[in-house]
Amino acid sequence: MNNTLSDKVVVVTGASSGIGRALAIVFAKAGATVVAASRNQNSLNEVVAEINCTNGKAFAIACDVAVESDCKNLIAETIKQFQKIDVLICNAGISMRSLFLDVDLTVMKKIMDTNFWGSVYCTKYALPYILKTGGSIVAVSSITGKKGLPARTAYTASKFALEGFMETLRSENSCNNLHVLVARPGFTDTNIRKNAMNAKGEQQGESPLNESSLMSPEEVAQHILKAVVNRKKELVLTNIGKAVILLNKFFPGLVDKLVYRSMANEKASPFKAKTNNGVC
Repeated sequence: MNNTLSDKVVVVTGASSGIGRALAIVFAKAGATVVAASRNQNSLNEVVAEINCTNGKAFAIACDVAVESDCKNLIAETIKQFQKIDVLICNAGISMRSLFLDVDLTVMKKIMDTNFWGSVYCTKYALPYILKTGGSIVAVSSITGKKGLPARTAYTASKFALEGFMETLRSENSCNNLHVLVARPGFTDTNIRKNAMNAKGEQQGESPLNESSLMSPEEVAQHILKAVVNRKKELVLTNIGKAVILLNKFFPGLVDKLVYRSMANEKASPFKAKTNNGVC
């Protein structure tokens, strides 16, 4: 894929770690000029330095996507530096793990502000420029954008909203040569579960999953790169993710039970305090 995107300018949010970091590196290796955005300036600078040291082209802009003015500045600075945008990858996101009965509503709002509104803000200011280049907008969603996961109410709601927004955006611009990709990676080996918020908005600290058994961020990034090059509309990764989406179309009640059982059996599951070890 080297030099596939040699004349393209790609903006990646949440680029300081996980899938975002991998996306920045993979797109730079494909020849793109990458504008990496994140709240974590130090980690962001490390990613950009790594890319530039390997003859890639990257530029860092500090940005909290939950703040509209930061998103506006991100796009304005990109245009100032490079005069165009070809690809916007809305990747920044945070998760949570708590029953809705227990969760503080400030947690719900913070997740919606980042996962949904952050993508809306960036897209709003980038869209006029992407329409000029006939480029792409990529939403890094989740299997939860198609199937709600218990104890992830805020995260699920944000991904459902994100997918509805992106589908409508695609339809509105069906005559404008705009490419919109919704990517659903499934569980990936990142820090998103360790950084996930509990009912009080504190970091969970420990992942309930065996992270080493999950798909790597680099593999996810390679799949997304290929989907952008081929202008695919949807991308579902992992066989489990594909099975959940397919089965949910025909057997939603069964999938509800299976998903509940899986979440209830997680390490330190919030269900266990409410039920007989997570069993109804």
